[in-house]
Amino acid sequence: MGMSEYYQELRRKVGSELIFMPSVAGIVRNESCEILFQNKGNGEKWSLPAGAIEPGEAPAEAVVREVWEETGLHVVPEKLLGVFGGKEFRYQYPNGHKVEYVVFVFECKVKGGDLNPTDSETAELRYFSPENRPELALPYPESIFTETDSEKTEFQWDEGRVKLADQRS
Repeated sequence: MGMSEYYQELRRKVGSELIFMPSVAGIVRNESCEILFQNKGNGEKWSLPAGAIEPGEAPAEAVVREVWEETGLHVVPEKLLGVFGGKEFRYQYPNGHKVEYVVFVFECKVKGGDLNPTDSETAELRYFSPENRPELALPYPESIFTETDSEKTEFQWDEGRVKLADQRS
């Protein structure tokens, strides 16, 4: 779909300057447990099917929409794997637009559809094993790519702040 009217209007006001962007990404596996990745074909590194959350949209709704737009697959989010953000999730697009993502990553189950993107953002879709995945545009932690039965949600964390909080209590 490209940039929504909301983000286009925001960009008209702030230009290419850094904006926070609440986003989602989906881990979609095939029957061999390989993970689906997207190549936009514009010089950016590979990514998970992902995109911005629109005003009024819940993160789980956004991942269903984004995965469908970018892959042609109908998915249901089954588990929140992690929430990531901060300086490591700053990104500059080829057009100069700067964002700092706050990304909700969901494990998704395919319910239907055909692997055929419905928008022009995707040049190539390919499944990769977790060990041999392509270099990604964002630094997701290794743990979200390995299948586990863990109920723990991943997030990045500054251990120094944890120690500081422990000292205060």
